[in-house]
Amino acid sequence: MNKTYKFRINPTAKQAKILEHILEICRVLYNSCLLDRKRNYEETGKSLTRIQQQKILTSDKKRIGFLNDIHSQVLQNVLFRVERAFQNFFRRVKAGEKPGYPRLKSEGRYDSITYPQEPAFQIMEHGLKLSKIGTVKMKLHRPIIGIIKTCTIKREIDRWYACLSVEYEAVKKPVHGKFVGIDVGIKSFATLSDGAVINNPKYLRKSEKKLKAKQGQLSKKIKGSGNRRRARTIVAKLHRKIRNQRSDFLHKESRKIVNTCGFIAAEDLDIKGMVRNHCLAKSISDAGWGQFLGFLEYKAEEAGVQFEKVAPHYTSINCSHCGNPVPKTLKDRIHFCIACGTILNRDHNAAINILKKSTVGTYGKLRLGRQLMSDAAREPGSPIQSSIG
Repeated sequence: MNKTYKFRINPTAKQAKILEHILEICRVLYNSCLLDRKRNYEETGKSLTRIQQQKILTSDKKRIGFLNDIHSQVLQNVLFRVERAFQNFFRRVKAGEKPGYPRLKSEGRYDSITYPQEPAFQIMEHGLKLSKIGTVKMKLHRPIIGIIKTCTIKREIDRWYACLSVEYEAVKKPVHGKFVGIDVGIKSFATLSDGAVINNPKYLRKSEKKLKAKQGQLSKKIKGSGNRRRARTIVAKLHRKIRNQRSDFLHKESRKIVNTCGFIAAEDLDIKGMVRNHCLAKSISDAGWGQFLGFLEYKAEEAGVQFEKVAPHYTSINCSHCGNPVPKTLKDRIHFCIACGTILNRDHNAAINILKKSTVGTYGKLRLGRQLMSDAAREPGSPIQSSIG
């Protein structure tokens, strides 16, 4: 398995200046490689390969002295990024998606550099040693488990971070805990098949008024002025706060679920397609469903918990007890089945259907049946409760 550890680093003023200088040179190199590929294709009908551009870079280092101030692996990684950008472009063209031709990076838009392997970077007792930069202060707030493969230095507004990618063996554990299906939503962030509800914090919505005011102030500043630069930093910091709040919430909730469950089923949602609905796009993005499901998946794999995505079709419409369709609109929050009399919250009904659609195995299905009957029996006023009684 692969995992990335993110640590805050505190470079000195001199080290920060060197890092800024390296980012700017890498940005210029990235743009130069993009233009070279485009120019070569227009002239010859063929694009330059990464190997050809590496040879050009080697010759450029003999002519341009300041390129030698940067570690060779960092410069080579820029070429890998250019190649990846074109590979993604051709993949989108082949898939019939909106291509999005690779664009030039404007000033301040190149925010990270990567050291692909040691000894270009080394974890020291008092910090992180970077080639041609020195030892940068870093607090290891948690132990690193696994073999460190790459180190990416990232700038986020006025902060610097070291992202260490590691490879490790996940410990396989026997399945234990309850079986649960998860239905994500907007009114309630998530509803579990056992009836538990996770409220939606709506961090973006709560900060929307303040964000609108700060963005309005930014729009009035003269382009290129110091006041505009400072106003833009204020807006960026507010966005960062919202992003960190959401990430913290998603990490905590996904961890709670993984720690108490042995099997997790969730919908395989087409979130990119769903955000095309302009009425729901902001609410869906604010909820962070994709990030939440991603956290669940990797945490479950790490903990030895089974995680499965199921097709979302008809999970909200079909009755979880008898299977008959019960048509609803988005405004209908209660599932009421005329055929069997089941009355449930629509999200709870969908979560049970999601769990039923999963492949939990013979033992799991028997256990699942007992669990669902037990959960439904605890639902106040449920007809299942009366039938059991």
